Amino acid sequence: MWQNVHADGSLCNDVGMTVQEPADRHLLPRRYTVLVDVGYLYAASGELLLGTSNRSEFKVDAERMIHALMAQAADCLGADLLRLYWFDAARDRVPTIDQRVIAQMAQVKLRLGNLNLRGQQKGVDAQIRSDLETLARHRSVTDAVLVAGDEDMLSAVEAAQSYGVRVHLWGVEPPYGTNQAERLVWESDTVYTLDAEFVRPYFAATGRIRTPTPAEVFSGRPAIALPVAQIPAAPEPRPVPAARRAHPQPPDRLEIVEIGEYVAQKWILTRGRDNIGELLPGPLLPTVIDKELLVEAEKELGISLRPFEKARLWVRDGFWSRVYREFGLARPNGEG
Repeated sequence: MWQNVHADGSLCNDVGMTVQEPADRHLLPRRYTVLVDVGYLYAASGELLLGTSNRSEFKVDAERMIHALMAQAADCLGADLLRLYWFDAARDRVPTIDQRVIAQMAQVKLRLGNLNLRGQQKGVDAQIRSDLETLARHRSVTDAVLVAGDEDMLSAVEAAQSYGVRVHLWGVEPPYGTNQAERLVWESDTVYTLDAEFVRPYFAATGRIRTPTPAEVFSGRPAIALPVAQIPAAPEPRPVPAARRAHPQPPDRLEIVEIGEYVAQKWILTRGRDNIGELLPGPLLPTVIDKELLVEAEKELGISLRPFEKARLWVRDGFWSRVYREFGLARPNGEG
């Protein structure tokens, strides 16, 4: 259910928004933006649905949630969405797998702050305030949906309103009390509540904190934990051959598998073990990540793999072999 409070007493239901406007308002184009404080959205939803705000204890289908937020905004404000801003954080601002997928979405702008060693977001609030004020100052939008709860947003809300932008504050239903600053609620033009039924389809408990166990990763499928001593050593970085065939022939399977393992090893080192763990249980990769894997493999080979369908499968096989070894898991089909 959507709840709202208007200064003039008008309401927005699950179909659309009713706002009293000047008679000539229709002469002005209506365009809006959606700004999402992901830290607030995830923490508040986790508390509501699962009793925890710890992001390591649940998984979020962010892509579907973004589409749902955009659809609800369209119901309330119309079709002219400028874009949705997704404000999140990552260690050293290196995007996670999920964040890389989000960055590829149409009409979505990923903004990253830094995540410190304590798991605290730094710089996110400042980015939200800056973008909201800039959009308002340049009259890029007439309305702004703000999914947030921190009182630090107050100055940006007031600044946007001074430029004529209406600010619609969206929040997640609290299990008790409130999860949004009182003054932020007061100053916003309208206030909406995302209830449990809205956010529930996109959240699922992981039942784990960090490294997944075989039972958790391959629920309902064969999974064998390998003793550490039996886990083969990671491949050493392989040199790229100085010259490649002028007319490429079908690549050798063992070489292609090795390249897939090498790319996985490099990603584990550069993107982080926890980040790569987000790809489990596999063996399917998000489209964006799969393209990156094939591009990396082609760079190592010095040839295009487009003519060789089997070679692309071998790259993926090598990649998953290395990832499963990293987490001490057997292949999903029970093969080592």
